[in-house]
Amino acid sequence: MRAFALLLDRLSLTASRNAKLTLIEDFLRRTPDPDRGYALAALTGALSFDAAKPAFIRKAVEARMDAQLFAWSYDYVGDLAETVALVWPARPGANREPELSEVVEALKATSRAQAQALIEGWLDALDADGRWALLKLMTGGLRVGVSSRLTKQACANLGGVPIGEIEEVWHAIEPPYGDLFAWLEGRSARPSPDAPGRFRPVMLAQAIDETVDFEKLDPADYAAEWKWDGIRVQAVSERGERRLYTRTGDDISATFPDVLEALDFEGALDGELLVMRDGAIASFGDLQQRLNRKTVDGKLMAAHPAGIRAYDLLLDGLEDLRSLPFAARRERLEAFVGRLSTARIDLSPLQPFASWEALAALRAAPPAGDPAVAEGLMLKRWDSAYEPGRPKGPWFKWKRDPHLVDAVLMYAQRGHGKRSSFYSDYTFGVWREDEAGERRLTPVGKAYFGFTDEELKQIDKFVRDNTVERFGPVRSVRADLEFGLVFEVAFEGLQRSTRHKSGVAMRFPRINRIRWDKPAREADELSTLERMLD
Repeated sequence: MRAFALLLDRLSLTASRNAKLTLIEDFLRRTPDPDRGYALAALTGALSFDAAKPAFIRKAVEARMDAQLFAWSYDYVGDLAETVALVWPARPGANREPELSEVVEALKATSRAQAQALIEGWLDALDADGRWALLKLMTGGLRVGVSSRLTKQACANLGGVPIGEIEEVWHAIEPPYGDLFAWLEGRSARPSPDAPGRFRPVMLAQAIDETVDFEKLDPADYAAEWKWDGIRVQAVSERGERRLYTRTGDDISATFPDVLEALDFEGALDGELLVMRDGAIASFGDLQQRLNRKTVDGKLMAAHPAGIRAYDLLLDGLEDLRSLPFAARRERLEAFVGRLSTARIDLSPLQPFASWEALAALRAAPPAGDPAVAEGLMLKRWDSAYEPGRPKGPWFKWKRDPHLVDAVLMYAQRGHGKRSSFYSDYTFGVWREDEAGERRLTPVGKAYFGFTDEELKQIDKFVRDNTVERFGPVRSVRADLEFGLVFEVAFEGLQRSTRHKSGVAMRFPRINRIRWDKPAREADELSTLERMLD
């Protein structure tokens, strides 16, 4: 555990992407099997333990120290793993630190009844850094600023192979990845990617710079289609296996059994998962009702029927089409979708245009005049092969300009990981008139990014200096007509919501600017957002 704990600690304190990449690559190079394989699985989110829950950890520490003292400590620190790691009253007698592989294999095999004794023994044997790493591993909350793709890039660097080669075999291998490392170190052949229903690495688009790119590009070389406001998915039905994956390869099949049932074909489609009613696309808020659920019932599926708007074909029968140009794949896709007998899968229509000026006019007029269902436009070179990753030039995305409102900070909550000592999650509101005609703030959104580290320190100080109430890790901040901190908030869309007191919900809100100069009374009204809806 010591090497894994040191890796997590360094990653959590390192901001540079390249530095993180070097840390992971060096760890994989120095650490023996199977520990490095389990560390890789932890960093990519491939490990979960049913027997180890946060409630077990809390119960264990409260059995050894005063519960109120622990509650105060937790409130101050703001992170369960960090708090327990620091305050754990170890008992003498445990003198052997467990190996990472020992912990993983024991947690996979143990029952819930046995888990607490195991966890207590390990916490006794480890130092504070080791305890923190152990608890983060068990709860799945690493949060050290490392994406799954960055970890796979470290594997690619280790073996001197393109990252697409790693992604191609990823879903055909399992932790602790002994066959993967054997291949990367030249001790065996590449693991076979030939697993039925496997995920294929997706192709991503570059954001277009309209002031530069349009001067260099010929509109005749590109096809255009709407960038639908759902989630990118890959639908695979291959040799009896049906799977639905997100763009990062997460299997969400269990959440969408209605979509899985519609995959009555042999092939692999790339498209957008949407809620569709009678061929009309619903807002992203409708889709959110279906996301991140372990199970879904018939009532929810009937109220929010999901489907796929297809825009590429990767596998037709047994034929891999990814090396073909987009024009040929598009022709095959149209024929493929035309043969399907389900209304849950339709075709994303191409949008003709003759010039960049015409495309700009199209972007300004979303489908049926409703910007809620399209985030902007996609541009794809007619001659582009389907390449994994984000190659420069073949595909571009041209998103709509974000909406902006001025809102007042109302509540702040501590963050996680390296932000656990800062109030970094902010709830903000706009003005509305109550029944007595008085102006009061009503919450309309929450954001935790869009500001620099220096600005975070400044906001954190403002929160601490102007706290009026405390609710566990949350602080209520002074916010009235005479005093308050104004944020300029950017967001991609807006929709009506019965779950929010204001009646509206923002799509992808983030802090665009901190308006230290603006009086709180001059922030926007709820009526401004309601006009955006209308």
